[in-house]
Amino acid sequence: MKDNDNSIQIFCKNTNEYIDVDGGDTLQDVYDTLSGRLNFRPNCARVNNVTQDMHFAIYRPKLVEYLDAATDTGRRVYIRSLCMMLYKAITDLYPGKRLLIDHSISNGYYCIFKHEAGPVSADVVNAIKERMRQIAEADIKWVRRERLTDDVMEMFRKQSMPDKVRLLESKHDIYTTYYKLDKVIDSYYGPLAPSTGFIKVFDLVPYKDGMLLLGPDRDDASKPAKPVKQEKMFQAFTDYVNFNCVIGVADVGELNRAIADHRASDLINVAEALHNKMFAKIADDIALRYRQGGARVVLIAGPSSSGKTTSSKRLAIQLITNYIVPKVISLDNYFVDRAHTPRDENGDYDYEALHALDLDQFNADITDLIAGKEVKMPTYNFETGMREYRGNTLKLEKNNILLMEGIHGLNPELTAHIPDEMKYRLFVSALTTLNIDDHNWIPTSDNRLLRRIVRDYKYRAVSARDTIARWGSVRRGEEKWIFPYQENADATFNSSLLFELAVMKSYVEPILRQVPNNCPEFSEAHRLLQFMSYFEPLAERDVPSTSLLREFLGGSSFHY
Repeated sequence: MKDNDNSIQIFCKNTNEYIDVDGGDTLQDVYDTLSGRLNFRPNCARVNNVTQDMHFAIYRPKLVEYLDAATDTGRRVYIRSLCMMLYKAITDLYPGKRLLIDHSISNGYYCIFKHEAGPVSADVVNAIKERMRQIAEADIKWVRRERLTDDVMEMFRKQSMPDKVRLLESKHDIYTTYYKLDKVIDSYYGPLAPSTGFIKVFDLVPYKDGMLLLGPDRDDASKPAKPVKQEKMFQAFTDYVNFNCVIGVADVGELNRAIADHRASDLINVAEALHNKMFAKIADDIALRYRQGGARVVLIAGPSSSGKTTSSKRLAIQLITNYIVPKVISLDNYFVDRAHTPRDENGDYDYEALHALDLDQFNADITDLIAGKEVKMPTYNFETGMREYRGNTLKLEKNNILLMEGIHGLNPELTAHIPDEMKYRLFVSALTTLNIDDHNWIPTSDNRLLRRIVRDYKYRAVSARDTIARWGSVRRGEEKWIFPYQENADATFNSSLLFELAVMKSYVEPILRQVPNNCPEFSEAHRLLQFMSYFEPLAERDVPSTSLLREFLGGSSFHY
């Protein structure tokens, strides 16, 4: 028991006890006193449910929970730290080259040298990787500092980082936090690891015209992740990145500047026009296959809050302009009776499992419909948990096709008895291509989570706390049932909109602020609020009623 006047108590959630510490002790100091009682080496901690780096100093009683890279929060710290090591390695070896960490793909993060044509050679990639290993072995400490924003902007100017200068100019903060690694500085919207010695598991490999930065494998953190083939996803990202460059808005600083210059309405119109063009192209492709004797069934799949419902409706309109009238089938009506529904690891009914559907009946009905037969259509009664037949029938007439949306649409097992030429598979996801700055990308899952928070609150009376609490389970379901099959798609539709986070800002921030700070979900709410603070708000008045964003904000001309 410490008895000096500077002694305070914290509660350590990991050991479930109060611990006496000296005021001014850092989280690292406190961890060192635990004498190996934790069976892991933390790279960060939650302090009063806010993530802090290990250099955070304690001056008042706090609730502390140490975290490592096995947690979602600790993994984000690890990847951010790995990105700064990559930046330092490039700065050491190739001064003057500008690193762009573009987006996540293929189990890693796609990186290029900005404003340089041609691929990065394997020799250059290997040299950078070796320098990163040397930096890791040197165990250099990260130093967190805060200075006047004007001074930080000047430092970034000297390091030729105009993207960070633009962002800080638009935020109007008096002070700015940055990290220093040896002689290199950088900024991230979250803490970094204590030192480079924490970041030893990684890989860097040539990929397309750039490099793929790979962190630890999620199933075995002792080795780096392996790239997976995602050619269609990469092309979807590339198309949007090129579009962003053409209109001159590739990062949040440029978006904020466009809003300040009253150019936002033009951006909205162009972004919505791009969506229209993409829907028209997909509809034309379906129509061509239909007239060649195929594409009788259109299957639309995608993760939560990707905008599948609006995509279905807008695609249907474009199909009608091709003289094809879609008939919609709900996969929910093919649930097996509740008594036969699979259960998850907690013993609850797992309605997201593929075999929660009656695959045999579904395939039999689709086969009959394609053959021109009239079919008695089922209805699933969610109150009784039983399938019912209420006299509803369906028959495909001339110029009719089937259109259905569901998470299993790309899984071959769903339509195992339907010939491939009769199917057209569309993958829908919000593949965000707008970066915060050159070294900070916007995770697609964050974009979708923000959409879902707004929609759940507005239409389902579900709090942000509850949505955040369920998000981990939702993501695990996506990893199991959707993402492994996304390359099966005949087309990929990127449902993200360049301006959407600026519009959502005024909606989502008040909802996030309702999350109590004494619950675990506050940590994620706080992180999202920090993220949204980078965006200038944009009024929704110029967002058309047919916009996919209206599915979440309201005001849509479609009925859901």
